Amino acid sequence: MKQLQTGQFYGQTNDTLCLDGVTLTDTEYTVEKVDWHYHKNAYFTFILQGKLIEGNKKEIYNCSAGELLFHNCQEPHYNIKPAGFTRGFHIEVEQKWLDYFSLDLNNLQGSIRISDPDIKFLLYKIFKETKISDNITSLSLQGLLQTLAGLKSILYTSERSKPLWVNKVNEILHDQMAEKLSLIDLSENLGIHPVHLSRDFSKYFHCSMGEYIRKLKVEKSLVMLSDKKYSLMDISFECGFSDQSHFIRCFKEITGINPLAYRRLLS
Repeated sequence: MKQLQTGQFYGQTNDTLCLDGVTLTDTEYTVEKVDWHYHKNAYFTFILQGKLIEGNKKEIYNCSAGELLFHNCQEPHYNIKPAGFTRGFHIEVEQKWLDYFSLDLNNLQGSIRISDPDIKFLLYKIFKETKISDNITSLSLQGLLQTLAGLKSILYTSERSKPLWVNKVNEILHDQMAEKLSLIDLSENLGIHPVHLSRDFSKYFHCSMGEYIRKLKVEKSLVMLSDKKYSLMDISFECGFSDQSHFIRCFKEITGINPLAYRRLLS
């Protein structure tokens, strides 16, 4: 079984940026099927455009734009690229980087799908910074990567420690983000008191419910922006914003740039 070295991925490499213990790679997937292989370093895969199927010993991930996976080092897996253009952004972390931030991955097996929108926004910001490429890019990336090191709480937190309603409300909000939701209806669906839901939501999602729904809408818009067939008006409607101006305002507040500027980054 082949081991891929630092910065090595199957496909066409657009850009590679090496920092102290971290390698950032922008890759276009051009190989229809990649047989079982593993990588020297632990790494994140963030799908920017298109679709990708990845399988390991435990499960199969059907990934589309906006999906984020974390892979431990030397974890065997294979890839299948469906028809169409697919592009991924990779962040490889060497052992010395893990040691510096006291990240022990010995008990982590297989890959992890990360759904937290704040982590995905952080990946978008890192990707954006690599495309700016000016005299402060390195300093900015080091700060963003230190924030990424805080992922230890996500990698190690057991789902068993969360009440059952947490995952259920997350599913509901993902499925119905574009609809008009009420606290009473959600509470009845979850079988918990509205006061309890409102009070404890921020404990598990680190923001208010309204803020979280806006993040989910912007996250969905980032996926749609990767496909040029959607206009800003189309995206505003599909993501449940009141109008295009509201969409642009929320998008900039969360990502730091406007939607068209982000679309240009993908060009």
